[in-house]
Amino acid sequence: MRSLLVLVVLMVAAVAAWWQFEARIPSHWHPWKPLSVGDALTPVTKWKLQRLAGDREACLTALDTAPEGALRMTPLDDHEPAPGCPLENVVRIHGGEIQFNASFVASCPLALAWVMYERQRLQPAAEAHFGSRVARVEHYGSFACRNVYGRADGRRSEHATAEALDVASFRLEDGRRITLREHWGGEDARGAFLRDARDGACDLFGNVLGPAYNRAHADHFHFGMRGFRVRR
Repeated sequence: MRSLLVLVVLMVAAVAAWWQFEARIPSHWHPWKPLSVGDALTPVTKWKLQRLAGDREACLTALDTAPEGALRMTPLDDHEPAPGCPLENVVRIHGGEIQFNASFVASCPLALAWVMYERQRLQPAAEAHFGSRVARVEHYGSFACRNVYGRADGRRSEHATAEALDVASFRLEDGRRITLREHWGGEDARGAFLRDARDGACDLFGNVLGPAYNRAHADHFHFGMRGFRVRR
């Protein structure tokens, strides 16, 4: 009986110690606390983003933490825009502080990763290299019901589930335009900016592919949600 009492006391003490420890963990390091757009980026961030793929309500709540005007989007019902490519937990992104050449459909975690990337990595890189912010992003789209590289056989592309965005160029507020095809690999500010834009994306997206990967990506960045830190 005495041993049982000691065990209970120790368990209660351990639980109390854990609660005190957990309360001190910052939100951006705590794996179970809700994700917010303003959270500092940590190794836990991508895990939180991937977990939101199966939780539509929690993902939309996280998107709602974006400052007013930072992101204009419309939640979409689950639907199947093309046979064999059903879309779940998706939104349509119209723009925000950065405008796009066209609106696009994105999985909710992709939309959340993008707005966090834009605010915490892309814009700081533009300001550091040019003293000007990005005003517009030109992309090749997000959803395409196809296999990887459009092959007849093989696994489905991330684009088939709207979990990837292909970005081709950036236009600054001062009018300058930076393209992957023209400026990747350059030793000037444009080339340095593109390298930082790629490297910063790795803190949020599961895979980031570009001209250094293969010829198929010679003119764009592929920002995808699958994986944890693939950067090429």
